[in-house]
Amino acid sequence: MRILFFLLGLLCVGWVHAERLAGVVIVVIDGDTVLFRPDHYSAASRAFLKLRLAGIDAPETGQPYGEAATQALRMLALKRRAVADIVATDVYGRKVGHLEIGGTDVNRDMVARGHAWASPRATRDLRAAEAEARHLRAGLWVDADAVPPWVWRRVSHR
Repeated sequence: MRILFFLLGLLCVGWVHAERLAGVVIVVIDGDTVLFRPDHYSAASRAFLKLRLAGIDAPETGQPYGEAATQALRMLALKRRAVADIVATDVYGRKVGHLEIGGTDVNRDMVARGHAWASPRATRDLRAAEAEARHLRAGLWVDADAVPPWVWRRVSHR
């Protein structure tokens, strides 16, 4: 009986995977969100999707370093061919995923260059990239008192 449950478990694990889409970044909304146009889409889906970069949180528009983060993501991604690995849909209906352009992990690159925080539950790799950016005082880390976006949102929306 254990073997049967084990085999059923293996089958279920095979069904859990990220959706991988090739396409083009057509708009950079802010430092962690883009509009992505997949190469192929069905009649039931949209011609583009709003993609929130997984595991990172960039300064908001209007927050210190917010415009710099948006500009950095524009330089990395705008009008470039990319692969998006969709891992979830958030409460706002945005797809959440990892973006790769020319072999570069854009999510990690934004953190490593000091343009975004690793989210509190980010992978070890993203947290290490943030620690290194802090150590190098890269990007927003030149400011020892940089306010994380999740704190800034809470304080600024009161």
